[in-house]
Amino acid sequence: MGKIERDFIGYSNNNPSFRWPNNSKIAVQFVLNYEEGAENCILNGDDASETFLSEIIGALPYQNARHMSMESIYEYGSRAGVWRILDLFRDYEIPITVFGVAKALQKNLFFCDRVLKDNHEICSHGLRWINYNNINENIERAHMKEAIEIQKSICGYRPLGWYTGRTSENTRKLVAEEGGFLYDSDDYSDDLPFWSKVVKKPHLIIPYTLDANDMRFATNQGFNTSDHFFNYLLDSFNTLYEEGNKSPKMMSIGLHCRIIGRPGRFQGLKKFVNYISTFDDIWIAKRVDIAKFWIKKFPYKIEGNDDK
Repeated sequence: MGKIERDFIGYSNNNPSFRWPNNSKIAVQFVLNYEEGAENCILNGDDASETFLSEIIGALPYQNARHMSMESIYEYGSRAGVWRILDLFRDYEIPITVFGVAKALQKNLFFCDRVLKDNHEICSHGLRWINYNNINENIERAHMKEAIEIQKSICGYRPLGWYTGRTSENTRKLVAEEGGFLYDSDDYSDDLPFWSKVVKKPHLIIPYTLDANDMRFATNQGFNTSDHFFNYLLDSFNTLYEEGNKSPKMMSIGLHCRIIGRPGRFQGLKKFVNYISTFDDIWIAKRVDIAKFWIKKFPYKIEGNDDK
């Protein structure tokens, strides 16, 4: 594909003037990644086992063989961890966005039923939880189409948001070309949504996070205890909340069923949820609701500096 220009300027410390709903200083957004069953595994037709985001940091792939420990680590997320997390958000009546991998959703309809019953959003996390960096563009396009159709068959509606995670250079173009998404979250470059012009059409970005994310429990130089996670979320929230006195911000929190769902880590999430529940000037929202708000408040303009 053609060269993708990078933007080092963004809002240039001249953030738009507005308030989130209910005059809120900060929009807080929880993402629960549901990937279990869609990872690399020879049972899924892959050449080797999964190596990424598990209790086995630095795991090596088992070529043409099953990695039984890795498989069971992932299965913990869908069997046990996910329910602990969903119960917490139900207890606090907090709406979340699920980044749902289509092939994973297919394997746990109990999870899908619960998410729909609790009125959470399912944003598409692709067909498979694999690295698309070297995947042929036509295959990636076909995977995107299949992922949408699977979610429609399970949920009764198509996804309005997209997040691949491990993207190719073609991913953003393909998301924009598909034409049915309100937003794209394959981005980590800002504290606010922004418009990106791709393939000659406006394209809304709702940035995500890899720092306020439990994945750092499964990486080198990451979190080691629930207090590490809680304190990082706390400091992030307090910084953005304070800045919200002048210019409202958005905070994303990334979660994984098999990671934060473990009992020893879960208390960090629970303490953070309890902490922010004491504030009455924050907006805890699904990503799709943030997208709808932004589209209405800041519709794309052809002229000016709205595109990034």
